[in-house]
Amino acid sequence: MKASIWKNSILSFTAAVILLLLWQLGSNWIDAEIILPPPGKVLAEVYTIVASRVFIADLKATFSRGLWSFLLVMSTGLAAGIAAGKYAVVNASFRPLLAVIKTTPVMSIILIAIVWFHTGTVPVFAAFLITFPIIIENCAAGIRETDKHLIEMAALYQIPPLDVLVSVSIPSMLPYIISGARTAIGLTWKVIVAGEILSLPRNGIGSQMQLSQLNLETGKVFAWTLIAILLSALSQGLFSGLLFLAKRRRTLRTSS
Repeated sequence: MKASIWKNSILSFTAAVILLLLWQLGSNWIDAEIILPPPGKVLAEVYTIVASRVFIADLKATFSRGLWSFLLVMSTGLAAGIAAGKYAVVNASFRPLLAVIKTTPVMSIILIAIVWFHTGTVPVFAAFLITFPIIIENCAAGIRETDKHLIEMAALYQIPPLDVLVSVSIPSMLPYIISGARTAIGLTWKVIVAGEILSLPRNGIGSQMQLSQLNLETGKVFAWTLIAILLSALSQGLFSGLLFLAKRRRTLRTSS
């Protein structure tokens, strides 16, 4: 197991080094920083951005929008997904809405949201709308996969519906919820930044990317992009870490 982990780590590191070398070679060949700045230039821009006074405000604004969107979609998506999984009428009612959302271009949703909402709300709304189908469909699928024999047994012994939901349905849904949440987290940051780029709120990573692009500061665009990638990776790593701790705690409880 440890040998496999070391092997995967070495392969990942090697692939990253190769990508950096290709990036540097491409930058040298093009010889125009406005088109493709070298990695060193981008890293220098990252340092300048992080050391600036406004960095924390921009990072905080984007992070709070992403967090609010994720919490909103998880709470409403779970409730709607449970209802859609249990009742065919609710599931049929949601189908047209979900089909429209999934087929509508992200940029169209953001542009419409700019007309409807304040600039700071646009990214939250867009991220919520894009990730909502993922959560509701995963939760509904988890409910449908619940062992019917357990449900029938609970009905036979007249166990309260809330207890059945907590003890039977939610544990069956958990793998689907986790899978949907992991996908939603990665997608949320992409939509949040895209929403900020188009709506230009006062603070935000996307706003800074757009301003850097307008000033033809390609190195800064790359730097802010790298910061956005790191933010997404950090949030997904934190989510995976919390899941690992929860599983370990459950295992310890079971063994004791």
